Amino acid sequence: MEDKSLFYIETLKLKPHPEGGFFTEIYKSDEKINSRCLPARYKGSRSFSTSIYFLLKGDQISYLHKVKSDELWHFYDGCSIKLNIIDEKGNLSTLLLGRNLTGGEILQAVVENNCWFCAELTDKSSFSLVGCTVSPGFEFDDFEIGKRDELLTRFPQHNKLIKKFTTGNN
Repeated sequence: MEDKSLFYIETLKLKPHPEGGFFTEIYKSDEKINSRCLPARYKGSRSFSTSIYFLLKGDQISYLHKVKSDELWHFYDGCSIKLNIIDEKGNLSTLLLGRNLTGGEILQAVVENNCWFCAELTDKSSFSLVGCTVSPGFEFDDFEIGKRDELLTRFPQHNKLIKKFTTGNN
């Protein structure tokens, strides 16, 4: 695991991501969607689309967060990755991103805009390399990391998940 994950981190020039894990932006459309053509949740124009590589290794997690656009996850290498998604009504869904298609895993998954989501590896001795495509394109202004107390108040039924995928410092 260590050699292959380090190979990807170095070769793809991945750097630490605020939500956990490692990432690098690989595509950002030069063309923009004017802010007046976007829903009110956006403050300014956005690229048509953006894409990143994202890697988790070992016991790293992707903390609960949300973005204002739909995000499509693509599986590339490593062990499967478990995505937990809480929609705006508080419904929890879990998806397994990986290669074992006959075992219930999928190669791509969509996280709809404004859903809270987090990720972890199914094998803590491994890693997972995925790609994430966001449209309209991602801007850090559209990113919100989950605040434990606020999420516990809003979704008390997901207490265990929220405590695992947030820090007590936010």
